[in-house]
Amino acid sequence: MLRAAGVGVGDEVVVPAFGNVELAGAVTLVGGLPVFADIDPLTYCLDPDAVEAAITSRTAAVVVVHRFGRRADTGRLHALGQRHGLLVLEQGESETPYDEMAQRRERAAYLDARLKGVRTPDGGDGHTYQQYVVRVPGNGRPDRDAFARAVRAKGVECRVPVKTPVHRLPEFRRSVSLPQTELAADETLALPVDASLTKREMQRIVSACNALGGLLQPAF
Repeated sequence: MLRAAGVGVGDEVVVPAFGNVELAGAVTLVGGLPVFADIDPLTYCLDPDAVEAAITSRTAAVVVVHRFGRRADTGRLHALGQRHGLLVLEQGESETPYDEMAQRRERAAYLDARLKGVRTPDGGDGHTYQQYVVRVPGNGRPDRDAFARAVRAKGVECRVPVKTPVHRLPEFRRSVSLPQTELAADETLALPVDASLTKREMQRIVSACNALGGLLQPAF
């Protein structure tokens, strides 16, 4: 995609550091330099203001990644690209059949209404819930990793979406301030929201999480 768009040696490409290490690798592969910009804390997609702040005279493109079923603010990002004469490329997620998406939304609504002690996702317009990602704040008390271990011990599968931001990996290490990216990497946890989940399984998720809710700070 990058090579076809004419990105080459010496070009800077603005990309997210919240996951997508393969994207930074692709930029390097065509001879470019990945430049990391911060994310919007609600959508986990590139923040247009952060992208604009990262643009230099060598910037050739921006690659926008849609995350967890939420779309990036493509309107603002494409307008930004036009204003600066940049290519704005999009990396989407796999399409979800309508029936499955409707069932995922039902299960997400169930969790939204019942989970305590974690910050539930911002639904936003058109969220397809490819993943149901909550925030587990640390605040000096049991953190996300401890929470995840406890929930798994109660028979609930969960996963950490991004363990280490790309700009903290040895091969792409950058001295750059990405506070929302780093906070999201520390706090996010994906809970099950598959269309196949039964009512009993949904109740187990809520019970396991809420049993730990009293250990967390109530204010975020």
